[in-house]
Amino acid sequence: MKKLSILSLVVAIVVLAASCDGVRRKPGRVYMPDMAYSRAYETYSVTEEAKKELEKQGIHFSNVPVPGTIKRGELFPFPILKDGDGDTTNYVASKLVKNPLVSMDTVEAQRLYLVNCGICHGTKLDGNGPLYKGGDGPFPSKPAQLVGDARYEAMPEGQMFYSVTYGKNKMGSYASQLNTHQRWMVIAYIKAKQGGGKATAASATAPKPVKSGATASDTTVKK
Repeated sequence: MKKLSILSLVVAIVVLAASCDGVRRKPGRVYMPDMAYSRAYETYSVTEEAKKELEKQGIHFSNVPVPGTIKRGELFPFPILKDGDGDTTNYVASKLVKNPLVSMDTVEAQRLYLVNCGICHGTKLDGNGPLYKGGDGPFPSKPAQLVGDARYEAMPEGQMFYSVTYGKNKMGSYASQLNTHQRWMVIAYIKAKQGGGKATAASATAPKPVKSGATASDTTVKK
């Protein structure tokens, strides 16, 4: 009986040692896996139809941060919230926001523009990127011509930042692709190309930002 007990103990030790050897391919059981592993979705990969299907499964995916939150370590948080449907108060008020950058890496700013903006607005900021390509691309209408169009050359920095952060017209938000520092770098690059980096001064009577119907302030993702 004693020998049988010893033999059983030896077998158990061998089995335990064998099970711990090598690379584990399974993580084992996870308590509340939906909190341990996030569902990652690219900003433009989830259509409105796809969101409705997710909602049927109890998944509420809005593509925007929780209202009132700011990413830890965030630089230059944007103080103006997104307007509600049919409202432009905050968009107008954003004219008063100035670019907080006093210096930047111009090479990196150019790279950020080319990677994120050049495909639509063109490497020369003429609105003739690969997606338009003189009318032969997949986009039927020409994107904004950032250089050479008085309307966009006169657009204040803060209003550009609002558009890049929350999206405007056909352009979606780039808050998940670029953090606030990077967005200001891109805008400074555009303004420099427009001639001197000077934005038209906004009217001092611009209305103050409001919170009604607004979504989250900027809490972007990546560094």
